[in-house]
Amino acid sequence: MNLPSELAGLLQRYRADPESVFHTWFLGEDRLKAFRTIRRGVMEVVQDIQAGRFPNEFRGSSLEVVMTAVAEQKQVFEGAAHAFYWKPKLRIPDIYENRENQLAFGRALNEALKATDESSLLSVIARLDLAKIKGLGPAVANILYFLHPTIVSPFNTAILRGYNAVMGSQLKLGSWEDYLHMREGVLGINHESGLSKDLGALAGFLFDVGIGKLAVEGNVAQALSFESQKVQKALAKRHEEVAQEAREANEHARMQAHLLKIGRALGYQVWVARNDRSALNCHGGTLGEGCLESLPISHLVPDVRSTVEFIDVLWVDGSRIVCAFEVEKSTSIYSGILRLLDLDLSFQYDGLALYLVAPDARDGEVRAQLARPSFRGLLQRPALIAFSDLERDCEALCRYGQNHEALRKLARIV
Repeated sequence: MNLPSELAGLLQRYRADPESVFHTWFLGEDRLKAFRTIRRGVMEVVQDIQAGRFPNEFRGSSLEVVMTAVAEQKQVFEGAAHAFYWKPKLRIPDIYENRENQLAFGRALNEALKATDESSLLSVIARLDLAKIKGLGPAVANILYFLHPTIVSPFNTAILRGYNAVMGSQLKLGSWEDYLHMREGVLGINHESGLSKDLGALAGFLFDVGIGKLAVEGNVAQALSFESQKVQKALAKRHEEVAQEAREANEHARMQAHLLKIGRALGYQVWVARNDRSALNCHGGTLGEGCLESLPISHLVPDVRSTVEFIDVLWVDGSRIVCAFEVEKSTSIYSGILRLLDLDLSFQYDGLALYLVAPDARDGEVRAQLARPSFRGLLQRPALIAFSDLERDCEALCRYGQNHEALRKLARIV
C-alpha cells in the first residue's frame, strides 16, 4: 500500500519526537533485554501447566512473573497484566479453575514457542480462538509479541483506537478476528513506514495516536481531550517519566562503573552488558572501555549466551564467571532476576556468586520478589547490595580487597 501523505507526515513526526513511544520505549535498552527473559518465563508457565502445578490464581503464578515483566516495559504495555487477573465473580479468564482450558492455553504457548514462521503462529492463534476460553482474548498477543516481534503486534485499547482512527475502521477490542484484521493492516502500514521490521515500533505509533498525542481526522475527540488541562497533566507526566528514566539510566551506569572498577582492582576480567558499552560512566569515558570484547566461555548455546551477554556486569576469572551483578532500576526487578536464574541454571557450579544491586528503598521489594515460587529454582541465592553501600565502599574495596569474597561483608543475604 502507498501511505497517504498525512499518514506519512504523522509517522515522521512520531519518529522525530524525543518523547514519542519510539524513543522512550522502542529504542530503549530495557526492551532488548526483555525478549529472552520473557521467553524463559513463558517456558516456565508451560512447564507448570503440564506438570499440574499451575495455581488457581494469577497471584504467585509463573504467569504473573511473565506479565509483570511485560508490564515493566511501560507505556504500550502498562496494564497488560490486568487481562490475566482472576476475576472470581465473572470467573474470567477461565484458565485457573478449568483444567481443560488451562491445558489449551499451555499448548498454545508451547506451540508459539516452537513456531518458526507466520503460518504456524497464525495456526496457534486460530486454535486458541476455537477453544473459546472465556475472558481470554487478544491480550495474549502481548505475550506472543515478545516471542515473535516481527509477526505479532502488541495490542491494547489505545493501540486499537489509534488503528481505527488511522484506518477509519471500527474494530472491537475482545475479538481475535478483529485483532487479526488489525494485524494485517499493521503489516501493510509497517511495510511502507520504514520504521522497523519489529512491529513494536508501529504499535507505539498507533498508541500515541490512540491517546491523542498525534492528531488525525479519526481521533479528533481524543486529540482535543489531549490538549485539555486534564490531559496536559498526562503529557507532563510523560515528560517527567522521560526525565526520571534519564536519571535512573545515569544512576544505573554509575553503579555499573563502580562494579567494573572494583572487579579490575581485584584482578578479574570484566564484562558489561552488550547494550551498555557506549554509555558514559562516572569515571570518564564509556562503560565498555577496558572490558572484555567477548566472553571466553565456549560451551554456551546461542540463546543462553544472548541472555548472559545482557547481564549488567560480570567478573570473569579465565573461562569461569565468578560474579554476576544485575543493577536494578524502577522497572527491572523481574527481568533482572530472570537473567540471573538463567545464568544459574546454565552453569550450576559452586563459587558462582549472584548479586542484585538495588536502591536502598527497594530492599523489602527485592526480598519479596525472590520469595516467589518461580524463583525457588535458584541454586545460588542472590545477595543484595545497596546503592549507598556500593558508592561508599567502592574505593575501599579497590584498595584493600583481595578477591570477590570481599563483597560478602558488603552484601545482605536475601
